Amino acid sequence: MGNTAEGNLIPEMGVIETTESDNVLRWDGTNLYVEQDVFHNGQLVHRRYKRRVTKQVAQQLALMLAQH
Repeated sequence: MGNTAEGNLIPEMGVIETTESDNVLRWDGTNLYVEQDVFHNGQLVHRRYKRRVTKQVAQQLALMLAQH
C-alpha cells in the first residue's frame, strides 16, 4: 500500500483509501479501538469501522495512566 497526498493507494483494488475519525479511544471490554469511516475513492465503504489500537500504543497508554 502506498501513500498519496489524498490517502493510501491500494493497487490491488485500484482505489485510494481515506479515513475519517473522531479519534476517541473506546474500550469494548476486550479491545481498545477508534471508530473510523473508511472511504474508497471518496465513497463510504465502512461506517464506524473499529480499528484496533496497536499493542505498543495500548502499552504506552497503560504506563501513562499508571503514573497518574
